[in-house]
Amino acid sequence: MFSTYTLTTNILRGVQQYSRLSLRNIGSIRNSVTSHNRNLFIKPQPKTNQNSILHRFCSNGPKAEPVKSKKIVGYWLLGCSGMVFTAVVLGGVTRLTESGLSMVNWKLLGERWPKTEDEWIAEFEKYKQYPEFKLKNPDISLSDFKSIFFMEYAHRMWGRLIGGVFAVPAIYFWSRGYLSKQLKPRILIYGTLIGLQGLMGWYMVKSGLENRFTEPNDVPRVSQYRLATHLSLAFILYVSMFWAALDTLIPAQKLATVATKGALRFRQLAMVAKTLIFCTAVSGAFVAGLDAGLIYNSFPKMADKWIPSDIMALSPIPRNFTENPTTVQFDHRILGISTLSVVTAVWLMARKHKLPPRAYYAATALGMMGWLQVALGISTLLTHVPVALAACHQSGSLVLLSAAFWLTHELKYLKYLPK
Repeated sequence: MFSTYTLTTNILRGVQQYSRLSLRNIGSIRNSVTSHNRNLFIKPQPKTNQNSILHRFCSNGPKAEPVKSKKIVGYWLLGCSGMVFTAVVLGGVTRLTESGLSMVNWKLLGERWPKTEDEWIAEFEKYKQYPEFKLKNPDISLSDFKSIFFMEYAHRMWGRLIGGVFAVPAIYFWSRGYLSKQLKPRILIYGTLIGLQGLMGWYMVKSGLENRFTEPNDVPRVSQYRLATHLSLAFILYVSMFWAALDTLIPAQKLATVATKGALRFRQLAMVAKTLIFCTAVSGAFVAGLDAGLIYNSFPKMADKWIPSDIMALSPIPRNFTENPTTVQFDHRILGISTLSVVTAVWLMARKHKLPPRAYYAATALGMMGWLQVALGISTLLTHVPVALAACHQSGSLVLLSAAFWLTHELKYLKYLPK
């Protein structure tokens, strides 16, 4: 009986364990089937690393800017700055070839190129009604008129092309969210500067078309004040886009340690050099506007004198600095020599301080370009301002300013913490 009772108990325990095992297997199978059916309708999510780009985009935290879109915006800004650079070169050649007053009308979206001979004659007749033809070019032929018309036409249409190349991608990048919060206000400023640049260009040309040249010895030319403003706006637009492109494509490097007081003073000297380069370029616009480069074609003296006798010929005295060709050329020389001295000091002092690695290359480029620019300026003066050499000199000023901005851009994270 005991053995029978033991046997019965063992059988019951075995049945109970089997039942539990069967129920557990059935539940596991049911869960597996349910999971399989759910997966038929729900796409499985890929495993992501906490530090991956996908996780940062999908998380609730701040979204990171796509690297690819950031590079595209950077190259776009760099391309726009390059187009402004080309516009400055075209403007200089237009001024040197005295082509700026050949187009006497201005339309916002541009004019159609004259195609037939009758259209060219009609355009030429318009030109004959203005002071430049009457006082300076009464013997100009239709063929010569076509040449100067082409230069001014190319300059104006290039400016309008800049507006299109800037505006269309700007709208696209803004709508797609490619522009950062810091860059959006800059884009609005750049667009405003482009518009102002076009308006100032026509305002400048208009000054040369006015009937204010009444004397036989008067030379029809645009206002040197408006020319300087037009060139200054172009320089500001160029360096602003160039700086933003540097921020996007090659951000400034940071030092592992804090900067010394000497490095901070070096940065201040680089800022002074940048300011002097800009001021010298603006003074060059007054030289171009007054044709001051065609007088006193000697260096370092001016007509065998360190200070020419007619340097203060106009009255009141302040007029001489913007209206007297002798004074304007003298000032440009002084500014050029001063700028070269500061640029050379920056070049020599760069190796004495601990700076970000690329800053040394920028300082070297600045120093070399400074000496080349002065050599171009002196050569232009001594050879009576040939078009090719003068255009290189004007373009060199923008290259020199670019090197200065590159250097200060590399130094912008320099910080000094007193002990």
